[in-house]
Amino acid sequence: FRFNFFFIVKQNKCFLSAETSVFRSGFLVRAAHTLLTWVITLILFLHNTDIRRCEERGELLLPSLFVLLVLLSVLFYFTVSLMDPGFVLTDSALVSESPSPQMRRCGFCLLQQPMRARHCRTCRRCVRRFDHHCPWLENCVGERNHRWFVVYLLVQLLALLWALHIALSGFSAGAAWEPWLRANGVLLAALAVVAVFSLVVALLLASHLYLVSINCTTWEFMSRHRISYLKNRGGGEDDNPFDRGLLCNLWDFFCLCRTVAWERVYQRHTASTV
Repeated sequence: FRFNFFFIVKQNKCFLSAETSVFRSGFLVRAAHTLLTWVITLILFLHNTDIRRCEERGELLLPSLFVLLVLLSVLFYFTVSLMDPGFVLTDSALVSESPSPQMRRCGFCLLQQPMRARHCRTCRRCVRRFDHHCPWLENCVGERNHRWFVVYLLVQLLALLWALHIALSGFSAGAAWEPWLRANGVLLAALAVVAVFSLVVALLLASHLYLVSINCTTWEFMSRHRISYLKNRGGGEDDNPFDRGLLCNLWDFFCLCRTVAWERVYQRHTASTV
């Protein structure tokens, strides 16, 4: 009885702390992202760029499409940022049917962790199929929002590359360096920010598409040597019990919206390799 009492109290404290964390520190990050996005968009429209010239000629199709793409990237950002990544709310009812790594109880929130779950110390919750905690989203990326995170990266990259092209079109040749810098300094700063973010988002998208193609998470890829259900396998570094092949992995990731019992997948793979 005493254990159950402390378990309930600690679980409720973790839940309240996680909720206040989302709206306290997360508000500043999300506000900064939104402000930076629209400030750069405004800079592109205020300078003599292709999109500004289209607007002056009355050709509103490209400017409208660009604004819609930026708006879509912001909407995806908030969707992934505010979405439940797959928090473990109760003890799993799954009972192992054959010998496999035992589900362990989390030392922080005292819940049984399903396979591939991990406790996030920032969110203070266990997350199913934990990938990583993203400080820019101020949220975890896990089983429920990972596919939307990848879609967000794709939309964000398209918006950034288009913004990069627009910014480059706004520079004009100048006779002297100082007058040119005064005229183009703000646009040059926007170009630098967009270029850096384009590189970061492109690398993130490429790495996540690779991990999705082999059905592996960032946490599993980086910490394989510390994860009990991976480090003790005899197949070496390339032995992934969750890999079903490229097409099946992509189909499961993007098209199947359900909670997966990874213990059963692990058991079937183990039985087929014995």
